[in-house]
Amino acid sequence: MVAKSKAPFMNFPRGAVLFLGWMLALRVNAGEPPPRPETHTYKTVGPLAIKADVYRPGPGPAPRPVVVYMHGGSLINGGRAKLEKPPRLLDQYVAAGFIVVSIDYRLAPETKLPQLVGDIEDAFRWVREKGPRLFGADPQRIAAAGASAGGYLALVAGVRVRPRPFAIVAESSYGDLVGPWQQQASTSPKHQRVPLSEAEAWQLVSGPPIANAADRAGDGGAFNAFLRTHGQWPKAISGWDPKTEIEKYVPYMPVRNVSRDYPPTMLIHGQNDSDVPVELPEMMAAEFKRHGVEHQLIVIPGGEHGYAGAERALIEAAQQKAIAFLRAHLAR
Repeated sequence: MVAKSKAPFMNFPRGAVLFLGWMLALRVNAGEPPPRPETHTYKTVGPLAIKADVYRPGPGPAPRPVVVYMHGGSLINGGRAKLEKPPRLLDQYVAAGFIVVSIDYRLAPETKLPQLVGDIEDAFRWVREKGPRLFGADPQRIAAAGASAGGYLALVAGVRVRPRPFAIVAESSYGDLVGPWQQQASTSPKHQRVPLSEAEAWQLVSGPPIANAADRAGDGGAFNAFLRTHGQWPKAISGWDPKTEIEKYVPYMPVRNVSRDYPPTMLIHGQNDSDVPVELPEMMAAEFKRHGVEHQLIVIPGGEHGYAGAERALIEAAQQKAIAFLRAHLAR
């Protein structure tokens, strides 16, 4: 059985897809070490340097297309080196000839949603303006990608970044910030950690602004678990009460901002995702269809958040389709 696609796969030559998959398999199976990044500071806010790791492919013609990658972590945790497995899509993107720019961004709740999204906008601007000189980027061929909260930010880039990315790949993602899945208390075992009082939880994130969870003194994972078990995530990341200030969220919710000019988008999601319900990408797909936006939704049978529990072959097939999708839309 292959991964279920809720939209027909693009008209990409079958032979090219098979050849690409074969080449990727050769690289992964040969045990080649992952590419080593070069680190740049793309933005400074006061004393805080916000950084990006740039992964370059091997020798080839320049300039090259770029995938700007945003990590997951509920907008609270993670960092530019935290890239999802297995296998890392980053390695496959680089093997396919893309420059990958994996970015940090300021994390909530120390920094609130508008400023966090501002970092994403500035990162794309930096890639477009500085990337050609620093690492051979093609400013006319830039895509957005990410998983979980990073997938959300990739979808946000399709709304707020100008010029828009040429394509988007969003895994385990969401376009809504204030639905029942986030406002209602979670009963998922993954969120049932050591009980904390509200004061204890907020003490964990009481330090200065950070752009990488490795720099936080407290336990952001425990803080996020507290938020999910109490339905407080939307307010914590934004500072807004979703019951009385819903209009403030709207500019940051991709599902409410799709237009016919939105970039071509591929959504990949686990069918059994208990963290981000599959109804979330289905909502995005419905909006894309309503506005005539080119899109695909691949639902991976048996997949939890991050595809845990799914067959590896199904995960790899979906990821190879993602690469083919980007290659088609970033071609000269």
